[in-house]
Amino acid sequence: RTSSRINRLAVACASATLLSAAGCASHAPAAAGEAARPKRVAIVLTNHGQLGDTGKPTGFYLSEASHPYTVFRAAGWEVDFLSPKGGVAPMDGVDRADPVNAAFLDDAALVTRTNSTVAIPAADAARYDAVFFSGGHGTMWDFPDDAGVQSLIRTVYERGGVVAAVCHGPAALVNARLSDGAYLVAGKEVASFTDEEEAAVKLEKVVPFALESRLRDRGARFAEAPNFERKVAVSGRLVTGQNPASATGVAEETVRLAQSRH
Repeated sequence: RTSSRINRLAVACASATLLSAAGCASHAPAAAGEAARPKRVAIVLTNHGQLGDTGKPTGFYLSEASHPYTVFRAAGWEVDFLSPKGGVAPMDGVDRADPVNAAFLDDAALVTRTNSTVAIPAADAARYDAVFFSGGHGTMWDFPDDAGVQSLIRTVYERGGVVAAVCHGPAALVNARLSDGAYLVAGKEVASFTDEEEAAVKLEKVVPFALESRLRDRGARFAEAPNFERKVAVSGRLVTGQNPASATGVAEETVRLAQSRH
């Protein structure tokens, strides 16, 4: 199965580094002038669980939430799980061969949080130092046109926070505009699941639009690696990644950028 192949690649690229990072989280004292409160990130998950007209389930891709979650907690950050509608975020890509996934799944409280996410309109966007849009094919249906998603992105970014997304998570960015009306991605280097990767998993005719092409249409300078290999693009306070293998790197860059700002 292609999804198993992608997940194995993600594990090979990310698991060892991530577990090591989780075991050596930084607890250094706050620098002079830095706020004592921990950083806070919103991990946004999809509510959409139907893969087009195929009759197959979809949702958020587990490793694209479990790996970033582990990075953020290792850094001492507080993490909230949001979604466009709140409530259940259906889970896809469940692979216990990935030890980070297994640890996430074995934490009943964590799984409960993905089944009882906070609706974006009910969250206080001003609380967040960063927002991270996890991928999974479900995002292609509910992220692009959701007003709450767009408002959250604009608020966090214009307050000096970091906006991050991985794989299909950048579907959240295709219609995101700043207060001046400009697309957030315009002129910025951006990575996402590529049109070629979509064809490789034979879903290019199932998804409602081609993500790479749409981001290019919005003025993004698209950056890509060979299919299913790690690629993280950092452009100012926008951090994006190409596929599951990129999830850890996107989270690490998000932490680095946010913690460099006081």
